Amino acid sequence: MRAYRIAYDGRPFNGFQRQPDVPTVEDSLFDALRALNVFDGAKPPQYAAAGRTDAGVSAVAQTVAFDAPEWLSPAAFNSELPGSVRAWASADPPEDFHATHHATEREYTYSLYAPEFDERRVRRALDLLAGEHDFHNLTPDGRGTRRTLGTGLVRNGRFLSARFRAGGFPRQLVRRAATLVMSVGRGAAGLDRVERALAAEPLLGPEGIGPAPADPLVLTRVSYDISFSTDDQAAERAREVFHRKQVDRATRARVAEQIVESL
Repeated sequence: MRAYRIAYDGRPFNGFQRQPDVPTVEDSLFDALRALNVFDGAKPPQYAAAGRTDAGVSAVAQTVAFDAPEWLSPAAFNSELPGSVRAWASADPPEDFHATHHATEREYTYSLYAPEFDERRVRRALDLLAGEHDFHNLTPDGRGTRRTLGTGLVRNGRFLSARFRAGGFPRQLVRRAATLVMSVGRGAAGLDRVERALAAEPLLGPEGIGPAPADPLVLTRVSYDISFSTDDQAAERAREVFHRKQVDRATRARVAEQIVESL
């Protein structure tokens, strides 16, 4: 049994979990392992992942575990992975380890483009969301909606990074919470909107809270009671890959900014 930390740019994929006829991160992982002759079935023996991410959502620390040969280092894994998916650390957990069930906490970070947001209101909205609540108004799930949520906020230039921590998340909870927080931060809704979202009464029709776009969301951390070792070579190559993406997108953003400034 070996566990791997996986970073990926989720935008080219239709989510993490494999699906018929559309590209997913999991398909890329399985295709790479087949090319390396690690397995030849439907999925690797004892395979499990930390969780599923929606289409367009990225990750720094998605975690997968399965029966792997001794030679399969993160760098070896990367030799058959596409550039948008990189393994960068590994661990040798107990044989009964399960990447889904043994995760003690997961953290997602949503980047809000917020040069004109009221940061104090955003922080207050996140504070109200923190703690144990029934989040039935922030997910399409009909059960498992009571969770204990931790929140935080970091300013990074024109962006606010809203962090959400929990043992597990109902579907779309973070993206719907981001919609709610953004509406408060830009003054379109009051803090009472957060209180109503956490109340027992369902928010229906126009009162409902839909999910924010997926692209700004990143799975930033998954915690376990095991220690991972960073593969320095794989991590450095991953930084190079994602730095090139960063430069390319920053350049495109600057072009769009120049057009806006000139009109």
